[in-house]
Amino acid sequence: MADLNIELFPATAAYLREKGLLAAGEAVSLELLPGGVSNRTVLAHFSDGRAWVLKQALPKLRVAVDWFSSPERIHREALALRWFARLAPTGSVPRLEFEDEANHLLGMGAVPFPHQNWKTVLLSGNVSFEHVEQFGRLLGLVQRRASEEEGDVRSVFDDTSFFESLRLEPYYLYCAEEVPESAEFLHRLVAETRSHRLTLVHGDYSPKNILLQNDKLILLDYEVAHFGEPAFDLGFSLTHFLSKAHHLPAQRGLFAEAAIRYWQAYREALGGAPWAPGLEPRAVRHALGCLLARVAGRSPLEYLSATERSRQRQVVLSLLPAVPAQVQDLVSGFVSRLEPRAHY
Repeated sequence: MADLNIELFPATAAYLREKGLLAAGEAVSLELLPGGVSNRTVLAHFSDGRAWVLKQALPKLRVAVDWFSSPERIHREALALRWFARLAPTGSVPRLEFEDEANHLLGMGAVPFPHQNWKTVLLSGNVSFEHVEQFGRLLGLVQRRASEEEGDVRSVFDDTSFFESLRLEPYYLYCAEEVPESAEFLHRLVAETRSHRLTLVHGDYSPKNILLQNDKLILLDYEVAHFGEPAFDLGFSLTHFLSKAHHLPAQRGLFAEAAIRYWQAYREALGGAPWAPGLEPRAVRHALGCLLARVAGRSPLEYLSATERSRQRQVVLSLLPAVPAQVQDLVSGFVSRLEPRAHY
C-alpha cells in the first residue's frame, strides 16, 4: 500500500487485512501512542487478544528545528530487535512480529498492562535503586555479550549513518555551532567516538525508552543501534540522571546516588571486556557532551525550563577546562555547581 500513514486508522486497518495480519471481518482497535518525535506509533489491539505496537519512521523528525533522517532506519530497529533479544536478559526486549520494507514499518509485541514509563516515574521523584542497577546490568550484559561475538556483530551493525544523523550531528556538531566555547571539546569528542568501534551500542539508552512491568525493565527504540563506542551509551544515560538531579532539587541526592550506582552496576556486569580499561573517562566526556547537547542541541530536554537550560549550559562549560576522569567526580562536580547550597 503506497504512501501508507498508520495514523490514519481506516487505512491502517485495510493495510493489516491486505497483508494477512488481520482476518476478514476481524476487529482491530487502534490507538495513537504519544511521545515519539521520529516515528508514527500506533497500538493495535486485535480481537483474539494480540496487542502490537506499529512503528513507521518519519523522514523529518517532529522537533522545532529541521532534522532529517532516512526512514530506512526502521529496518535497523527490526534488525536490532532480533539481536538484542539474543543478547539481553530474557523478557527485556519486545518480540518482532513483522517488518515491511516498502512502507518503512514494523510491528512488535506490545508490553502487557499494567506497565509504566520509567521516565515518567523518575520525573515524579520516585527513584528505585533496584531499577537503576537493573538498568546498568542490562547495558553491561548486552555490551559484554556483543563483544564476545564481535565479528558477527560488527558485520551486521557496521553502518553508523543513522548514529551520525540522529546523534553526532544533532547533538554534538549542532551544539558546537550554538555554543562556540564548547566547539573544540565537542569536535574532539566526535573524532574520538568515530575512532572507537568496540561493541554493540543502543544509541538511545535512556529512561524514556524503558517500560517497567512487575519491576522488570523492558527496553524499547533500537533505530540508532550500531557497532561503535560503548561510552556513548553510558554518557547519554548518565545525562538523564544528572539532568533530573538538576530539575528536581528535592531529590537531587537520590539522582546523584542513582548515577553512581548505575555506573557501578554496569561496570560489574561488563566484567573483563578487553576494552573496559579507559572506558570511564570517555563515558564522562560523553556525559558532559550530552548534558550540553540536551540544552543547546536539536533535541532539548522538554522538562527543563529556560532558566534550567541556561544554568546547565554554564555548569557544563565550567567543567570543560578540567574534565573529571571518574563518574564519581563528574557527579559531585556537576551537582555542587548547580547551586551554592547543593553539595554531594
